[in-house]
Order: sequence, then structure tokens, then C-alpha cells
Amino acid sequence: MSDCPQGRSKCEMALRVNGERIVVRAYPMDRLLDVLRGELGLTGTKEGCGEGECGACSVLLDGTLVNSCLIPVLQAQDAEIRTIEGLRSDSRFQELQEAFLELGAAQCGICTPGMLLAAFHLLTKKPQPTIEEIREGLAGNLCRCTGYQQIVEAVAEAAWRGTAV
Repeated sequence: MSDCPQGRSKCEMALRVNGERIVVRAYPMDRLLDVLRGELGLTGTKEGCGEGECGACSVLLDGTLVNSCLIPVLQAQDAEIRTIEGLRSDSRFQELQEAFLELGAAQCGICTPGMLLAAFHLLTKKPQPTIEEIREGLAGNLCRCTGYQQIVEAVAEAAWRGTAV
């Protein structure tokens, strides 16, 4: 659908965001993060470092956890993008979110959406992970508030409940 192969002007691009086909007008190299937040108003995806180091901007792109600050929007054209908002109605995600709240895994809120997406992604692939697997699954996400223990415990609790994913 791109109408500007040279990339010097804005193009119309079709995205599938949270199950809905959306056409956006953006420069091909605009960051997916900026399009999600600025053009689509999906502000649950946070900007932390802008360098792909912190995971605050995590989204699922065709089922793979990615840092949206590193993805040009053109690369996401026609891909299935799931943001934190797109998981809102998923009962498995709600259980994970409740465990985060109950165990104090969510504090300032900057890393929380990325942590939740990483945990959801992990539990989708491995419903009963070990503590080491949880730590590995969350390794691309930085938190400056909790010291990680509450986050790991919340993911383990959600997995133990068996209804998280």
C-alpha cells in the first residue's frame, strides 16, 4: 500500500493493530513506537530509553516480542501488532495483571506495560516456567523501582494459578 518508495514523504501504510486494520500516514522510517503513541493514541506503549535497551516500548509483532522504538513503521506494514491495550480483554492477561497488582510488581508504571507483555509472551510459550525461565523471559526489560523480585514472583504466581495464559 506504500505510495512513496523513496521514503522522502509520508506514505499510507496498512497496519493490523489489536485485531483492527488501520491505515496510517507516516514516513516509512518513523518508529513504530511514535506511530502507535502519536498517530493512534495507544499510549500504553511507553518510551523509556529510545535505544531498545529497556523494553518499555515492547509490543508483539506477529507474535514476537519486539522493542517498537527500533522498528520502522514500514517494517510493521501488514503485520499483526498487539499492544498492551490489545490484551485488555484477554482473561489470561487480566489474571497476570492482577498478580502484578497483588504482589507489588507495578510501581512507577514506566516499565509495567513492557514487563506485562514480556510475561504474557513467555507464559503463552511456556505456561509453567521455572524461576530461571521467568528471569530469562523478562531479561530485555529494565525496572528501576522494584528490584525485579516482585515481578518474578507475580509471573510465577500467575503461572501457578494456571489461568494466566
